[in-house]
Amino acid sequence: MLRVPHYVVWPVLLAWTYGVLYFLANRAIYYPAKYPQGDWGQQASLGAEDVWLEAHDNVKLHAWWTHREGARLVTLFLHGNAGNITHRAALIREITAAGSPVLMLDYRGYGKSGGRPSEKGLYADSEAAYAYLLGLGYHPNQIILHGESLGTAVAIDLAARRPCTALVLEAPFSSASDVAGSVLPVIGPALVRSFNSVPKIRFIVPPKLFIHGDRDNIVPLRFGQKLFDAAQGRKEFWIVKGAGHNDILYCAGPRYRHRLQDFYSALKI
Repeated sequence: MLRVPHYVVWPVLLAWTYGVLYFLANRAIYYPAKYPQGDWGQQASLGAEDVWLEAHDNVKLHAWWTHREGARLVTLFLHGNAGNITHRAALIREITAAGSPVLMLDYRGYGKSGGRPSEKGLYADSEAAYAYLLGLGYHPNQIILHGESLGTAVAIDLAARRPCTALVLEAPFSSASDVAGSVLPVIGPALVRSFNSVPKIRFIVPPKLFIHGDRDNIVPLRFGQKLFDAAQGRKEFWIVKGAGHNDILYCAGPRYRHRLQDFYSALKI
């Protein structure tokens, strides 16, 4: 019987274990709700049109488009890691009411979009949505990139590669590694190394509005502050008192719309 030396077995076993944990940890970043999950009846109340896009790797993507006649700005909204676009209907209403039409994208694997989510895939999806807005006739200096939670990393990556007029970053974080470390010190950062926004945001010039709840126990406020500190140029940090990770709009109430209106009106196009 062939005997394998223990100094060979243990490294192989450890490498295999790390590989499995790495795969599981990175898959756990995404919590998509696939169609028909969600309240798709919200589409009619929003007056949203179905938009179908195709990423450069041929993945078919679905989005909602809410048009606002005569608006000087347009928002590409990149949502967080859970649910789908139907769970952001209230956000669409507030952004539209604040003065900007909204293209709300479902990443690959979410809602009616095909494929499976990945960091590289989400970046490609945002690129397809950005190109769609250009195809509608919008100029880059009219496009606001509005990211929510995981979507802030997607928005920052897109802004680092493509011009825009402003960034709105809601419940932002410095890196997925930092967030993982707050859950599992030492082990978390070793397993999750994706969505690192700090080195990207340093070179993004357009104005930035950061929004964060002071009771966020999923993405602690300090990670939003770390990202804010790394940002250059005109920037604002709005801390919503009493808000957690998923209830910023609820806790802010009418102030949410008014803050966006003020931010939009100050943008020079």
